[in-house]
Amino acid sequence: MSQRDQIRKQLKADNIEFLLAQFVDIHGTAKVKMVPVEALDAMIDEGAGFAGAAVWGSGQGPHSHDMLARIDLDSYTPLPWMPNTARFAADLHVDGESYPFCPRTNLKRVLAEVRSAGYIFNVGMEPEHFLVTRAADGKIAPWDPDQVDQLAKPCYDFRSMAPAMGYLQELTSSLNALGWGVYQTDHEDANGQYEINFDYQDALTTADRVTFFKMATSQIAKQYGAIATHMAKPFPDQTGSGLHVHFHLADVESGEGIFEDSADSRGLGCSDTAYHFLGGVLHHARALCAVTSPTVNCYKRLKLGAGLTSNRSGFTWTPAFVSYGDNNRTQMIRTAGPGHFEDRTVSAGCNPYLALAAYVAAGMDGIAQKRDPGEPNLGNMYAKTLEEIRDAGTEILPQSLAEALDALEQDTVVRGALGVIADEFITLKRREWETYLGQVTDWEVDQYLTFF
Repeated sequence: MSQRDQIRKQLKADNIEFLLAQFVDIHGTAKVKMVPVEALDAMIDEGAGFAGAAVWGSGQGPHSHDMLARIDLDSYTPLPWMPNTARFAADLHVDGESYPFCPRTNLKRVLAEVRSAGYIFNVGMEPEHFLVTRAADGKIAPWDPDQVDQLAKPCYDFRSMAPAMGYLQELTSSLNALGWGVYQTDHEDANGQYEINFDYQDALTTADRVTFFKMATSQIAKQYGAIATHMAKPFPDQTGSGLHVHFHLADVESGEGIFEDSADSRGLGCSDTAYHFLGGVLHHARALCAVTSPTVNCYKRLKLGAGLTSNRSGFTWTPAFVSYGDNNRTQMIRTAGPGHFEDRTVSAGCNPYLALAAYVAAGMDGIAQKRDPGEPNLGNMYAKTLEEIRDAGTEILPQSLAEALDALEQDTVVRGALGVIADEFITLKRREWETYLGQVTDWEVDQYLTFF
């Protein structure tokens, strides 16, 4: 039986009546068209049509030919909150040709290069997010229906988490019914902040799932009177939301990981290939930030010195330095186990397709150039002074979107990983920065209105 026939049979068994052909814009925001299930063949062979100029970062104008989103049958995902509807992730085409401005298509291009080198890039991503409410005046607050989620250190707290258990259990059960392997859920470090962890997969599947996760949280949360937000830093005095990336390379033939080595002289259980990959990520870290932390707001999360002063819980849990270490959460990259790295800088607000394309390209450059990441940092980076950091030769992550974009413009490897999207990305993000600089904030009014 062909895959098309298998899907047709599954759609009937699942009582699916409507299909969503879904892709993402340059920001990673889900875009869809809904069609009746009878249009399955057309969605496979031709695709759903979109006017590209209506979508951010599409590389199109109002005169351009339609973008057609052709569905990927491997991405079949019934909607838990709307049982008669299923979503398929889609790749964009124009005039019958694969369209390079599609972030998903671009990731597939980069992963094909990784595969041709003999590797599979496996990734797990941890989507932290907030549940909030929004008042009529636009101000937001942590969703707290029982008025109990008010501790300065609410992480793992039962009483703070209890009101959200219905939401979290519904989300967990829904994702596990799809075979995602959700294995733990918790209240995070900020009031109204939660995290759900699910099994790692190849990078494309993980990016598809993170995109669907954002779709699912938005719809399930509203049933509980909340807004789910993946904004990096919605509250100035609370810990921000990351999309921590756990990663390793596997051999394309055997499927076995190649990052582990019990004879590691550094004592972290990692292979030379793992260290070279890591060396590439660290070498390109400042440019990577523009892609993995792509909004103005993301840099409120990566700020220097905020760890001990402005966060209610006492720490940001976010690194500001280009460093790696052992099982140490003050580093940009911690070694969570033999051959197992976690990058803690990646923002919840990133486009996972672009972020993973840039990330693996940086790591593969490290392998090609045999880049040495140096010895691991084993101390508390939060306790070090800026002078100590600089004396050690440790680089600082960009402290603004503009600074990160400067680094991206100079980095041919990371730019190359974005393909034709790079120039569009930089132009759009420069405009975002300039728009931000033109705003007058409440803080400025309070500070300066009668200051002189």
